[in-house]
Amino acid sequence: MTIALWIAQVLVAVVFLFSAATKGTWSKEKLLAKGQTGVAPVPLPLLRLIALAELLGGIGLIAPWWTGIAPSLTPLAAVGLGIVMIGAATVHLRLREPRTALGNLAILALCAFIAIGRFTALG
Repeated sequence: MTIALWIAQVLVAVVFLFSAATKGTWSKEKLLAKGQTGVAPVPLPLLRLIALAELLGGIGLIAPWWTGIAPSLTPLAAVGLGIVMIGAATVHLRLREPRTALGNLAILALCAFIAIGRFTALG
């Protein structure tokens, strides 16, 4: 179970760190051109805030559990990123993009797996 949790944590962290890097540095036009259609209805300041949340969440999935410093932050990061995925799925459903929303829900499921597994390990 520990190996599966670490694989999920690294996978989800990579996804969110990449997303944070692009949303935090690219223009909205470039994001749209690269296929990130979910950013269309989101104002740029909110997009940058989401990027910051994804950056901190991605770090939070790995660093606390790995270092043993405040490991309870790891499942909390998974919960927070799961909330981000609920918002993303909602946006994609409104844009009539059910396949993308399903991808968001798959990431949400991984976040739930991480949160439950790590909260359980905390005792």
